[in-house]
Amino acid sequence: MWRAVVVFRLLALVVAVVGFWRNADRFPSMTAPVLVLVAMTAWTAVVSVLYARPEGRRTRTALADLVVTVAVVGGVTTTQTATAFSAGAPILTSLWVAGPAYALAVARGRDGGLLGGLVVWGAVTALRQRVGDQELFNLVLFGLSAVLLGYAATTTRAATLAVQQAAATAAAAAERERLGRAVHDGVLQVLAAVRRRGEALGEDAADLARLAAEQEVALRGLLSAGPPVDDGGHGGDADLGSTLRLLATPDVQVSSPADPVLLPGRVATELAAAVREALANTAEHAGPAARAWVSLEPGDDEVVVVVRDEGPGIPAGRLAEAGAAGHRGVSSSICGRLTDLGGTAVLHTGPGQGTEWELTVPRERDRR
Repeated sequence: MWRAVVVFRLLALVVAVVGFWRNADRFPSMTAPVLVLVAMTAWTAVVSVLYARPEGRRTRTALADLVVTVAVVGGVTTTQTATAFSAGAPILTSLWVAGPAYALAVARGRDGGLLGGLVVWGAVTALRQRVGDQELFNLVLFGLSAVLLGYAATTTRAATLAVQQAAATAAAAAERERLGRAVHDGVLQVLAAVRRRGEALGEDAADLARLAAEQEVALRGLLSAGPPVDDGGHGGDADLGSTLRLLATPDVQVSSPADPVLLPGRVATELAAAVREALANTAEHAGPAARAWVSLEPGDDEVVVVVRDEGPGIPAGRLAEAGAAGHRGVSSSICGRLTDLGGTAVLHTGPGQGTEWELTVPRERDRR
């Protein structure tokens, strides 16, 4: 799209030169129009070089283009009298003035295009010192075309990013599968053999079996985890399923869909931290050997994570007593996090019933 802006500016310069040649007899002097055309040509060459380079495709460059273009429009006042402009005399710059509006549209999207279009229209209208049918037409031309171009630029960037993300995800999945086969044929089989042998020997070898089992689960989690997905500087997305699978241990079973469950990186991080806090409470109050289960249930409008254990449960009033005593792990690390994310944390528990947390967060579109 930057190349399209350059091509437009060059073609618009040609149109301006041809327009001057065809209407030369309507200019009281040749000196002023020629000087303006020379300035237009020189600046067109400058911005064409700038927009052709990645480092020049910046908002500040487009704003500089807008300032110079408005200055050139000011120079157009020397080519005709104010009375002539008011009466409909040709404006030498013609469509050339729309260039910076289109550059801002590509750089900043719809809002940038609208700003550039309004500024350019205001500068040209100031020459006429009136708002008639032609000025209204110019407003629609500059404003609407720049807004549409900005919307197209934003949509194109989003589509390009989505394609890049899909390609990166597919490549990462293929690499994990390749590594998984290699590790499964080597390290994982050795760890599984050590675990089985240690369990069979018992006594001192039982600790070795437990460590082997922990490393086996951790390694399987690493192999199944997917990388964060970059969103082009807007915070990044992460696969919540992969993040939660890293929490698996021999005593913690994690269930999640095979397909990625993408959430903004901050949301996935905070939600995983709340799950870790729930699992830490299980280890502390139900014993290190207590079994726990984590399940991820994505929906169209919300994502639900359920953390359940087989511990003794929490007696009625125990959480209130802990809060009064200054222990705020549940209220802050779990409930507080979910509240900050716009979600909810619901606790189901009772003596002898175990503990179950139901953590719910809305999808991104519902948090806006």
